[in-house]
Amino acid sequence: MKTTLAKPGAPAQQWFVVDADGQVLGRLAARLAQVLRGRHKTLYTPHVDAGDFVIVLNAAKVRVTGKKETEKQYMFFNRLGWPRKIPHRRPLPQAPPGFLIHHAVKGMLPKNRLASRILTS
Repeated sequence: MKTTLAKPGAPAQQWFVVDADGQVLGRLAARLAQVLRGRHKTLYTPHVDAGDFVIVLNAAKVRVTGKKETEKQYMFFNRLGWPRKIPHRRPLPQAPPGFLIHHAVKGMLPKNRLASRILTS
């Protein structure tokens, strides 16, 4: 039996529209990461961007479970390397509504050039 590998640009990419209203952040991010990588397809190949495109609606209405609402903090660093901790209740005043989902999905993708290509396309 032969193993078939997807070639770059060969798999057809689809568009998915997801409503995040009332969905749990971690579960939604895990599913989005799978769709973006293409792991839900039969022709999945780790080194090829075979994933689909995703549009998330109502990103600001996503919910978190447990004590994350009061205890979770996001860490950012300034140009000198000093950390700045921002609580989950107020991630960033100028941040777009999809910041929390983007941050969670980015953490679930592999740490390589393919992941940055997946997130930007």
